[in-house]
Amino acid sequence: MEFCPTCANLLQYEMRSPARLFCRTCPYVCAIMPKVKIRRAVKLDNKEATPVAAVGEKNVGPTTDAPCPKCRHGKAAYHQMQTRSADEPMTIFYKCLNDSCGHQWRED
Repeated sequence: MEFCPTCANLLQYEMRSPARLFCRTCPYVCAIMPKVKIRRAVKLDNKEATPVAAVGEKNVGPTTDAPCPKCRHGKAAYHQMQTRSADEPMTIFYKCLNDSCGHQWRED
């Protein structure tokens, strides 16, 4: 799409020899050359990668002092997710940090 530089209306394509673009509201006319190459290059920026834990590594995320309902261990990892409508509070998912337990529970 091309727009008129004088009145900003959409230019119309007219097939004649040579082809041209013209404006319906003002006298602007632009001839189209027969061999036009349009080049569009997108410059990509390098972004830093977020480290992810490999298989077997312990990446627990944020922790809190929440007692496990199964083993009563005092620390748990947690994450929050919106599982209901937007006007309801988020659901908190916990995982016990006791290596022998690993119990998971949630609070709605």
